[in-house]
Amino acid sequence: MFQPTIVVVGNGMVGYKFCEKLIAKSSHFNIIVFGEEPRIAYDRVHLSEYFNGKSASDLSLSTASWYTDNGIKLHLNDPVQEINRGEKTVHSLKGVTIRYDYLVLATGSSAFVPDIPGVEKEGVFVYRTIEDLDLIKSYATNAKVGAVMGGGLLGLEAAKALIDLGIQETHVIEFAPRLMPRQIDSAGSGMLLSKLKSLGLNIHLNKNTSAFVGERKIEALRFNDDTSLPIDIMVISAGIRPRDELAKLAGLHTGTRGGIVVNERMQTSDENIFAIGECALYEGMIYGLVAPGYEMADIVASYLTGGEKGFYGYDMSTKLKLIGVDVASFGDAFITEPDCRTIVFEDTHKGIYKRINITNDGKYLLGGILIGDADAYNMLLQTVNNKIALPPNPEDLILGSRGGEANEGAGVMNLPDDALICSCEAVSKSAICSAVNDGACGIDEIKKCTKAGTGCGGCVPLVKDLIAGTMKANGQYVKNVICEHFEYSRQELYDLVKINKVKNYDLVLDHFGKGDGCEVCKPAVASILSSLWNDVIVKQDTIQDSNDRYLANIQKGGTYSVVPRIPGGEITPDKLIVIGQVAKKYGLYTKITGGQRIDMFGAHVNDLPEIWEELIDAGFESGHAYGKALRTVKSCVGSTWCRFGLHDSVSFAIEIEERYKGIRAPHKLKGGVSGCIRECAEAQSKDFGIIATEKGWNLYVCGNGGSKPQHAQLLATDVDSATCIKYIDRFLMFYIKTADPLTRTATWLNKMEGGMSYLKNVIINDSLGIAEKLDEEMQQLVDTYHCEWKEVVENPNLRKRFAHFVNAPEEKDPSIKFETMREQVKAQW
Repeated sequence: MFQPTIVVVGNGMVGYKFCEKLIAKSSHFNIIVFGEEPRIAYDRVHLSEYFNGKSASDLSLSTASWYTDNGIKLHLNDPVQEINRGEKTVHSLKGVTIRYDYLVLATGSSAFVPDIPGVEKEGVFVYRTIEDLDLIKSYATNAKVGAVMGGGLLGLEAAKALIDLGIQETHVIEFAPRLMPRQIDSAGSGMLLSKLKSLGLNIHLNKNTSAFVGERKIEALRFNDDTSLPIDIMVISAGIRPRDELAKLAGLHTGTRGGIVVNERMQTSDENIFAIGECALYEGMIYGLVAPGYEMADIVASYLTGGEKGFYGYDMSTKLKLIGVDVASFGDAFITEPDCRTIVFEDTHKGIYKRINITNDGKYLLGGILIGDADAYNMLLQTVNNKIALPPNPEDLILGSRGGEANEGAGVMNLPDDALICSCEAVSKSAICSAVNDGACGIDEIKKCTKAGTGCGGCVPLVKDLIAGTMKANGQYVKNVICEHFEYSRQELYDLVKINKVKNYDLVLDHFGKGDGCEVCKPAVASILSSLWNDVIVKQDTIQDSNDRYLANIQKGGTYSVVPRIPGGEITPDKLIVIGQVAKKYGLYTKITGGQRIDMFGAHVNDLPEIWEELIDAGFESGHAYGKALRTVKSCVGSTWCRFGLHDSVSFAIEIEERYKGIRAPHKLKGGVSGCIRECAEAQSKDFGIIATEKGWNLYVCGNGGSKPQHAQLLATDVDSATCIKYIDRFLMFYIKTADPLTRTATWLNKMEGGMSYLKNVIINDSLGIAEKLDEEMQQLVDTYHCEWKEVVENPNLRKRFAHFVNAPEEKDPSIKFETMREQVKAQW
């Protein structure tokens, strides 16, 4: 039987996806692929993770055997040099000549390198391939100051890469007056700029580079305004150029500004040659995201197998996390009044900017921009794409329901069946729901049978909601598992570990899990073990959280914070003096925080045991600022000093903090005690808050600050101190036993069926008959408290963890010098 030969030029993400789509539709083709790079197709979307420990194989989209198993002949490190359209052949660099029936050009794009004098100097790089990253990584070992040309998506990714490589000072140079000019507006750019500056990036807008200065290697940048910037390494990420040179040599039609002209079938001016991905020019536009490239690949595969699918443009909405900052734009992000009505929410303190554009009649969402908090992106995009009618108060879309009630999953279940959930793989809501109805009840199963969530991963939250919603609609039990390694919820695993008295991660994995574990389940299991057995968390070698690993929060620049506990904010003069002496001795920056503690910043990991040894000798304990545990119990001065005070809030706050210190939980905990209704301790914004009344104390629970602030709700009124503590004991223990990993108390309550009424019944009325057990379990944790840092200081084996090098000598090397982060900050000011 005749098998048409299809030659694919380019083995990137889109070229690979075309092969995958084609073999899924038919096995009657002879497929030959030419790749320019020496490796199989890999994930360029997550390329920056190469600097975070991922290997090239981790980024690979497949294996070499996949091509062989599917009958694909793969030529790596062998780019096609010539296309002979008359003879329908391609000729490669290594001399391979192949005749084709159909030719698919997936040559992608290359980095745009501006014609600036000195661009060829040593130390100037582009940011496109793993080979580029290897070169940057090697050169960066001797560089201290780096710059990135380009403030767009790739430019900011490159800046993050330089930070990850340990470059002490990183600059971003942008020709335009704002960052990410194609995705966000001026106000959003300003918010992003502020966030990036706070992370240590130096941003230069409206800057036009005139020359790269240096003899042999890059030493400085010179700008058109006659200013200059000394640097050691330069990364150019100023845009892309379609790789159309091969098409031009073959006489195919190309655009005046680049790109291979295609029709809706992705056919070029030669009907037997197709172009897909970033090299294709449709209706005058190059589509620079992976999702439209995948759609183009599917269209060509469909056409070759008799389908009628066509390309008529593509939604360029996008969400990503740039250097830890959420950034998203969707729909028509830049439309302005009077063509629409605009609703804007801006919080400069927390670095959040949200803008939505709605129709003038207020019925439909047109588009928007999200900076700092993009949790609502998926549903907002669906609202635009499916023309879903807006609620009576459209501002709820970005502010959330002000009633504190949750309705998770309901929104996605109301989407039409043909709603596109996964744009990368073109997977609809109906396809996912059908897979769930056929028995796929987990995200991994859905990925395998539908491919949803296997691209950029941005649709995974929606997919999970669809799974849960469909199962609930079918009357099935919705199992909230920790991850693919444990087929249990946190609550179930907590009970299993407790009943079987398992006390380390490896045994938990052996008994109740599978595989090697991951960054999701390792911290979750460590938290369970600590909550149950109160053992020193650093003894658990499998913990992935760097803060728990070193019992300190890692700060910008790689140094750590030192935060001793100061219960209730009360401290003696002698202890104040010790803090000052320690901070001065080790060159630490000190700050009084909103939680009434004194934090010290800039500690090097090898100094941490010595610092804590001095603090412990002075009577301090770990403040657990690094852990998912009780942070602080804030207090006002109460009746001791304040003329409005009703009770001694300071003493009660100290008693409360001393009781719950060191107790591990699914997330961090904060408390507050106010001596009167003037609420100077801000108790109603805490996970548990206590406010003095004429008759005793009012107890509030499940409040929190953060990006989604929520007031605590009243649990008990006019109770005495002993009863108040009893209720807090039960509340915290019930939360520890039942909450999902990394779930704040506010979110836990919002998800709880029955809400506060149910919680009151459990805690106060003992509706589940577990109050006595909760009391006992909390008392056990209280009775077995230990200071984690005291354990480390007194244990030589644990202290070894804090050496910079395994073979580091006991005495410090006087030749090693660290630059104080505070001095860098002063220099920036």
